[in-house]
Amino acid sequence: MSAYIALVNFTEQGVKDVKETVNRARAAKQAAQAAGGRFIGIWWTLGPYDLVAIIEAPDDEAATRLLLTVAMQGNVRSMTMRAFSEDEMERIVQGLP
Repeated sequence: MSAYIALVNFTEQGVKDVKETVNRARAAKQAAQAAGGRFIGIWWTLGPYDLVAIIEAPDDEAATRLLLTVAMQGNVRSMTMRAFSEDEMERIVQGLP
């Protein structure tokens, strides 16, 4: 499975209904499972981002589909980065000249 780190901010709509943020996170976890992935964790944070999530998904398409599904609800916007494990990075650098 591929790993992704999502840096998330509430939209104006998401802040207005912030009391539901935990329930929305639980729903996102269920959506990830339905897509064949999982949330390793979701953390609410102080600073420039409101949440940080680490997600595993079968591939980039499944991860993108999941994140778009969450974004379509209008409560958050995210910036997502593909993350590489130690084993993946070892394979990557082995191919360097």
